[in-house]
Amino acid sequence: MDFLSIAKARQSCRKYDAERKVEPEKLDSILEAARLAPSACNGQPYHITVCSGNAAKQVAAATTGMGMNKFAAEAPVLLVISEGDYVTSAALGAKIKKNDYRSMDIGIMTAYLTAEATAQGLSTCILGWLDDEKIRAICGLDSAVRLVITLGYAHPNDTLRQKKRKEMKELVSRVE
Repeated sequence: MDFLSIAKARQSCRKYDAERKVEPEKLDSILEAARLAPSACNGQPYHITVCSGNAAKQVAAATTGMGMNKFAAEAPVLLVISEGDYVTSAALGAKIKKNDYRSMDIGIMTAYLTAEATAQGLSTCILGWLDDEKIRAICGLDSAVRLVITLGYAHPNDTLRQKKRKEMKELVSRVE
């Protein structure tokens, strides 16, 4: 599957097949793609906590405030993405340039992770609505939780939806 095919196939899954487990080798491949993602000064300022079983259910519950993300409880695996420390050179660059490289790095890693999940036939949803304190307690984390990614097989009724995106002319300009 080429990258453009992956980009066209990837969507936020909101209905998982709760009976179907994620194979360890597929999870390992997804985590390897995340490990290989580029980051500022190769610092990888993040940590991925893989939650399954009861831990996944607890983390899912911590993403459902105000009726949000109810589907998360169906996903067999939840990946908690917490913020890590900058390496010295990236910290210096971030301070001088007033740029948040950690957030960019987490975004890039998340793109790699979710693309590989799609290539492996799995589905994901990136959740930003979460209870940081609860998830830190569940996972034993000291650092801020930035995202939770649900991972599993889509329910057979969760079909590919038409993508709603801006037109190219709204997103791209060319200067010579």
